[in-house]
Amino acid sequence: MRTVDRALVIGGGIAGPVTALALRRAGVEAEVFEAYRTSAEGIGGTFMIAPNGLAALAAVGLEAEVGAVGQSVGRTVIEDARGGVLAELPDVRGRVMRRAELYAVLQRRLREEGVPVRYDKRLVGVEEHATGVTARFADGTTAAGDLLIGTDGTRSVVRGLIDPAAPGPRYTGLVGVGGYSAHRLTGPRAAGESIHFAQGARAFFGYWALRDGAGTAWFSNIPRPEQLTPEQAREVSREDWLALARDLHADDLPAREVLAAADTASVEAFPRLEIMPSVPHWYRDRMVLVGDSVHAPSNSSGQGVSLAVESAVELARCLSGRPDLPSALAAYEAARRPVVEEVAARAAVVNGRKASAGV
Repeated sequence: MRTVDRALVIGGGIAGPVTALALRRAGVEAEVFEAYRTSAEGIGGTFMIAPNGLAALAAVGLEAEVGAVGQSVGRTVIEDARGGVLAELPDVRGRVMRRAELYAVLQRRLREEGVPVRYDKRLVGVEEHATGVTARFADGTTAAGDLLIGTDGTRSVVRGLIDPAAPGPRYTGLVGVGGYSAHRLTGPRAAGESIHFAQGARAFFGYWALRDGAGTAWFSNIPRPEQLTPEQAREVSREDWLALARDLHADDLPAREVLAAADTASVEAFPRLEIMPSVPHWYRDRMVLVGDSVHAPSNSSGQGVSLAVESAVELARCLSGRPDLPSALAAYEAARRPVVEEVAARAAVVNGRKASAGV
């Protein structure tokens, strides 16, 4: 039983390709439309995929490919500002990787399965009718299908088309900075498969030993009450971001040592750490939202990517197992909304602690 034969997936980041692959497995033809002119090869920082996210990626046949990139995480250690252990979670079973690594895996699989990806296709409008939907793009072209799926991020065009009054993303009060360091951890910290989180005196710090003792990956969540504009963010150099992180963590261990040996060229800043507030309408007629366009918990959750790919798989499951489109979309929202909103609520509490650090 299938309610959709052809889907238009708007957004080619991570949620979009996983959605297209999940739909293909459900027998639905899918095509991905990306607003940017080129692919995102090599772009993006590092994140952790939790066990639920790994299971969702395995459900679309990517277990081996994903298991070959990044490195596994089996233990989470919570520390104080001086490196003292406050708590341990011994059985995490996640995986840390660069966004670019997962993106490359997804793009390769899309090519292998013959899923078309169209670039420079910025959605500007949608026309719905009884038997389908037509997407209109800024270049004057159109595409027709049975369902249009918005996987176009926190600034989703599709979300606004579903509900013009829908909320937009909300700034968390934090700036993200991260990179790599030549500093080699020692003792228990050097043990493989452990990731460490510490609330420093003035900013939150996370780090883990790279495979084969090659150094340390790190990130800092820096409190900043006022959000930088894109123009202001571009004016801040990597050297300045690293200098700021070093200053804020000058009294924290081992953050101070890690940052002292940090590779400036590897520093990446994410000055717009945002969350999505609860979105009233996940779908309307022949349009539906997946991933960050409808649920983007803060980075404090460690669940952003995992929730997105889980929702992609759940949508495909509902579309293939329900007798009609309205019931399929209703079942999808009913299955996912409670899960993502619980995660978002927990993460908001952690975010508040991070943003008030040193205040």
